[in-house]
Formats: sequence, structure tokens, C-alpha cells
Amino acid sequence: MAAPETATTLDYSGKWVMNKALSDDTDQLLSLQGVGWVTRKAIGMATLTIKMTHYKDDAGIEHVDADQSLGGGLAGTKEERNLSNTPKEHTDYIFGSVIGRSLRAQLADLDCDFLKQGWTEDSTANGFLQSIAESNPAKNGGRTWKADQIWGFAMINGERRYTRRIKFTGPKGEDLEKRLVYDYIGPAV
Repeated sequence: MAAPETATTLDYSGKWVMNKALSDDTDQLLSLQGVGWVTRKAIGMATLTIKMTHYKDDAGIEHVDADQSLGGGLAGTKEERNLSNTPKEHTDYIFGSVIGRSLRAQLADLDCDFLKQGWTEDSTANGFLQSIAESNPAKNGGRTWKADQIWGFAMINGERRYTRRIKFTGPKGEDLEKRLVYDYIGPAV
């Protein structure tokens, strides 16, 4: 289902489910992040649902809390982002230890053409959520990778969709570009 007009890069709040038919395959990306074959196959078969709550704290800093659930008996993950560009460590059973930071970015801030492509006017006017995550090699057996994500809205097959574009660099310099597309399934209640 298309994103409602009330969902913008200034308020990502809502429940979203990944549309596998419109999204790029992520198996190679997950493999390069050290996710095992069995877990990758289970993720590939599962339905990923994200409940996002976007708000500002008393200091005016934006936060996006994302509760991710996977069907098929897999445990979900929770990510609490603040757009202060402050590095923060996060550990979960899928990716291990990751150091990430999130910020509000404009197209002019991006140095990768793939990350700049296909956005709606309201996304480019308001700016995007940029999430930069890197493996923590000291806690992940020396494995290194980096994922630069941009979150926004794009017109896909004539419908406005919540979309993430990912520029990924793997442990041996592998260069992947992936697009993930989500269906809106309702408010975050």
C-alpha cells in the first residue's frame, strides 16, 4: 500500500512491511555482514514488519525508534536512533556489534549518486534520515563493513513509497547498492 501524505521524512511514524517484489535481494549484503546461511534463508522467507515512532525530545533532537519483527519464528530487533550524528553502539543477534550514527541530511551532503536518485520533492525539500552503520571489528572477529542508508519517499510504479537506499562496502571492498521498498499498513499504535 502506498504511503499516506501524512508520512514524510519529518515523520516516519507508522507500520511498514517490506515489499519483497519491489525491493532488491539482500542475501549477498547479509552474507558480507557475516550473517550465516540458515539465518539469511530464514530472513529471506520471513515477512519484515517495522513499527516506527518518530518524535523530538525535550532538547529538540529527533528520534526514530524502530521495532522490527520477522515472521516465521525469528526474533525481531529494536533500534533507537537519534539524529544527533553521535556514534552509538548497538548489538543484536543478526549483525553482532555495530557502531552507528544517524542524522538529517540533504542531497548536497551525499557523495554517492545512487543515494541521491529517485526521491520525491517533499523528501528532497525536508531532508532525509541518513544512517551510517559500521561493524565493530573488535567485537565481530575482525570483520569490517559499512552501510550508508538514506530513508525517504519515492514514486515506484506510480505510488509514493517509503524507501531506503543503501550503499554498502564489504570486508574486501565489495561495493553493493540496494533499494528497499516498504508498504504502509497503518499507524504506529
